[in-house]
Parts: sequence; C-alpha cells; structure tokens
Amino acid sequence: MLTVTSVNVNGLRAAAKKGFLPWLAGTSADVLCLQEVRAEPHQLPEEVRAPEGWHTVHAPAQAKGRAGVSLYSRREPDRVRIGFGSDEFDASGRYAEIDLPGVTVASLYLPSGEVGTARQDEKYRFMDAFLTHLGELRAKAAADGREVLVCGDWNIAHREADLKNWRGNRKNSGFLPEERAWLSRVYDEAGYVDVVRALHPDQEGPYSWWSYRGRAFDNDSGWRIDHHAATAGLAARALKAVVERAPSHEERWSDHAPVTVTYGP
Repeated sequence: MLTVTSVNVNGLRAAAKKGFLPWLAGTSADVLCLQEVRAEPHQLPEEVRAPEGWHTVHAPAQAKGRAGVSLYSRREPDRVRIGFGSDEFDASGRYAEIDLPGVTVASLYLPSGEVGTARQDEKYRFMDAFLTHLGELRAKAAADGREVLVCGDWNIAHREADLKNWRGNRKNSGFLPEERAWLSRVYDEAGYVDVVRALHPDQEGPYSWWSYRGRAFDNDSGWRIDHHAATAGLAARALKAVVERAPSHEERWSDHAPVTVTYGP
C-alpha cells in the first residue's frame, strides 16, 4: 500500500501557524508533495523542515518568497532530482522528484499564469518543456520497470466538472482551451491517468482550491486543479481518493485542501 498526499500550502511558515503541524502529526500518508512553500529550508522551523519520522527534500525558488516545492517521505529516497533539465525553470522551485522502491514520485507547482501578460507566456513555455519531460520520464520508468506519480498544483482545470463557475472562467488562465488541450495531451499522448477523476468519473469536483474572496469555500465554489497524474499501472492500483476539506472556513490552513490517494500493492 502507498498513500500519497498533495497540497499547495500557500506559504509553509504561515500554514505551520494555522494547523499544518497537527495535520502532519495525524496523517497516515507515506509521501507528501507540497507546493508554494515560499521559504528557504533554513527559514523553516525545525519541526517543519525535518519533522521526526520523515525524510524531506526542499526545492526553494531562486526568487525569494516565491514558489518552492517539497517532498516528505517516511522512507529515505533512493534518488532525488531537483528540476527537470530546464535552464529556465530548474531554479524556479517548481519541480522535484524522488525515487522510492518501484515508483518515482514528483511534486509539481505549474505556473498560474494571467491572460495577456508575460506570466501566461511563461506558463506556456513551462508547459511545453514539461510535456517533453513527462514523456521521457514515463518511457525511462517503463524501461526500468517502475511507475511514475506526478502530484501537485497543475493550475489547470481540465473539464467543466472541475470548477463550479466554468462558464465565467472560459477566458481566464486555468481554464483556457489551449491549457485544457495541453492537459489532454498529458493524458492521451504522454500516457498518464488523472487518478482522482478516474475514481470519481461522474462527480462535480471534488474541488481542491477555493478563493479566499467572498464565500467561495462556504458555497463550495471551487476548482479541481490539484492532480495526481500516474502512469497506467499505478493508476490501476488506486483504491481511494479523498479531498481533505476543512470542516469550516476558519479551520483552513491553506486556500487548497490536501488531496490524498491510496494505492494498493
């Protein structure tokens, strides 16, 4: 059995003050993939940087206070890789992967973008480079008899069922036709499976991000942008997917909720 949780923490230092640590103490996950850590390792409290019982990998962004991904695993990784071979993005704190027995697990924070700005151009450049990496990663893993799981904040809702207000967001970054088509290529061409959607084929959501503005959380007006993308063999072993939605707005420690999937042997 392998249980993996992915969550955008929206600043790990802030999350640690709001309830991340009690959540960490109570989780049964074997691997955690964190995004938007927004801190250098030395800026994190010891109980967050290297909690007892966990092996941690931190990949901060070169730009201070931006992005940053981390991986926590109960077992020491056999291999660690920061970035995916991109001169532009390897120091941007957006990707890290670890090898565990039989599986490579990665934490991804794909750029959010903004229509009509340089940020959207950056997002497209990242997407182009990353699709190539995903294909190469799957091919290499297959040759080695391994599976791959890329978890994270992909900042793209794939289908209309993946966000509440899809009609009002058709021209916004995160639900643009070209972004959605790219995610289709991840699944159809690169050979990955949207694990949560496969387990919940007919459900609206389950959403994993809600804006802090208005009453989005209370109304469950959210987006499903935090994905587990797995190679077919691992996806076929997925038993259960749960979005760990906080009981109330006040009890949230991020604007995202942890997405936890349990994979069978």
